[in-house]
Amino acid sequence: MTVSVVRFGGSNCDRDAVRALESVGADAQLVWHEDGLPEDTTGVVLPGGFSYGDYLRAGAMAAQSPILDDVREAAGDGVPVLGVCNGAQIGCEAGLTPGAFTTNASARFQCERVHLRVENADTPWTAAYDEGDVIELPIAHGEGRFEVAEPAYDDLVESDRVLFRYCDADGDVTDDANPNGSRGAVAGVLGERETVAVMMPHPERATLPELGLTDGRGVLGAFA
Repeated sequence: MTVSVVRFGGSNCDRDAVRALESVGADAQLVWHEDGLPEDTTGVVLPGGFSYGDYLRAGAMAAQSPILDDVREAAGDGVPVLGVCNGAQIGCEAGLTPGAFTTNASARFQCERVHLRVENADTPWTAAYDEGDVIELPIAHGEGRFEVAEPAYDDLVESDRVLFRYCDADGDVTDDANPNGSRGAVAGVLGERETVAVMMPHPERATLPELGLTDGRGVLGAFA
């Protein structure tokens, strides 16, 4: 599988994503957003960072890049697409998944490790886990609070499209364990296809043993 990691002006997790993907056995390539998706693309990562300096809203300007037309077409064809952090914001802004990510409830940038509970283990992104498993990943964001209107949120829950929720080390979903105030403590969701997902925590920063965390390998294993 050749995974295209899309680089925008302001991306800063693109090379991290390439190395992490290679560590789980995937072929990965950096793709400048103005060049479009290569024909050999069989997977897409929208990486973290601060595309266009987060002007207007985080991810809003990058979502207007023509390459997102390619990404939407690929997603419609069943190509795995994962948006991480700023990539999750871009994915929501581009309509790949419902909802939006907005300013943290704390109104400050937060960089820390968090626990996530696997809500749906029957997806490519969570196949390495069991439902209810607790994993640990880093976050680094100022606009990570997931918001979505009531009917859409109910639909996400009823259709089992919530991938992860923030929780404590025991797997309990509590206000204290929700680092940014996300609705329902949601940390990751699926699009209309299970092959499309966005998440705010960084699996690519939890793949190499020398970094102290490896729980992200299971997520990126969807590309291997």
